[in-house]
Amino acid sequence: MIETVRKHIIEVQAFSSTNKEEIENFRIKYLGKKGLLNDFFAEFKNVPNEQKKEFGQVINTLKNAAQEKVDSLKEAIESSTETKGVYGDLSRPGEVIPLGSRHPISIVKNKIIDIFLRIGFNVSEGPEIEDDWHNFTALNLPEYHPARDMQDTFFIQTNPDVLLRTHTSSVQVRYMENNKPPIRTISPGRVYRNEAISARSHCFFHQVEGLYVDKGVSFADLKQTLQYFTTEMFGKSKIRLRPSYFPFTEPSAEVDVYWGLETEADYRITKGTGWLEIGGCGMVDPNVLKNCGIDPEEYSGFAFGVGIDRIAMLLHQIPDIRMFSENDIRFLEQFKSVL
Repeated sequence: MIETVRKHIIEVQAFSSTNKEEIENFRIKYLGKKGLLNDFFAEFKNVPNEQKKEFGQVINTLKNAAQEKVDSLKEAIESSTETKGVYGDLSRPGEVIPLGSRHPISIVKNKIIDIFLRIGFNVSEGPEIEDDWHNFTALNLPEYHPARDMQDTFFIQTNPDVLLRTHTSSVQVRYMENNKPPIRTISPGRVYRNEAISARSHCFFHQVEGLYVDKGVSFADLKQTLQYFTTEMFGKSKIRLRPSYFPFTEPSAEVDVYWGLETEADYRITKGTGWLEIGGCGMVDPNVLKNCGIDPEEYSGFAFGVGIDRIAMLLHQIPDIRMFSENDIRFLEQFKSVL
């Protein structure tokens, strides 16, 4: 009987296969409930006492050899299958990796930032959840000021002093509180207004606001800065400044750029006038400087703001502002070739 078991050990060690069915039949033959090992263990009681120890050792050797053989063959098959699944046929040409694309808002924002970086402005950012002081009061909009109604606001219900910022002027306030003049910074970011959503307006949109504070800053400096921006951004250098009102600047103005009337689209977007409003500007109100710890007797400054979404709609002829936030892949793929 011992010699029979040893012959099976040699047979087990010699067995090899890459077929799952053959390996499973081999396992059942030796390790199954009705396999040879169970038969050998059942014969153990009939073995003479002086041979029981040796017989037990060779049975265990057969059992271990069979189990190790089954495990190694299965592992070899799984490794081969995994390698094939990962790499496949290495002689085949590689699959084309689809190119991503920048969002049109990011494209326009980066272009605006690049324009102002060339003339010495840096970039400053701040929180989108603001307090009343930085969003309103420090900007010459004390509590109950009627100009607050110009900006429909999302307030945090549990704390009426906390709100979603309505403009990035709050970033300028924080920057002036922590930096001494000369200050030359732009503040791009997302802002929120409690407005009805339509093709031309949304409850959130994107702005870039600029600030320059130094000794002797004049309205002429503001005009030249804006003229440089419109020339670089649109390729159009003719602008006009119309008197307006903003509580944090005095005097204040709306900025129009002459778009022209060369195409039907020009007539449509300018309403037949050739002029297109792109933002607001003005000289920083002395009260704002004082609230931020800057002496208005020694320093003056100008501020301006433009809407990124509006400019993106103009440059790329996008008819609906809601398309920016719908994440329609068909819309976004159109900007793959745009830097």
